[in-house]
Amino acid sequence: MLVLSRKKNEGIRFNGPGRLVVEIRGDKVRLGVDAPKEVPVHRQEVADAIAREIAAGTPLHAIEDRLDYQENIKRKEKPS
Repeated sequence: MLVLSRKKNEGIRFNGPGRLVVEIRGDKVRLGVDAPKEVPVHRQEVADAIAREIAAGTPLHAIEDRLDYQENIKRKEKPS
């Protein structure tokens, strides 16, 4: 594992399109991924769930549809 130190609002460039932006708010560190929509970016637990579904034979399009649906629900629940 590579561990990098960054100051507030500094980024990390990785191989491929996009970059990682670091922000500190109190005792929380926020990581933002600035990448094109076609580059999949998931929290570890979501990536693990996707891997389990693929191993179980779930078609990729069905997994993507479910993720899109769940993301749309989250957006609608956020207060404006």
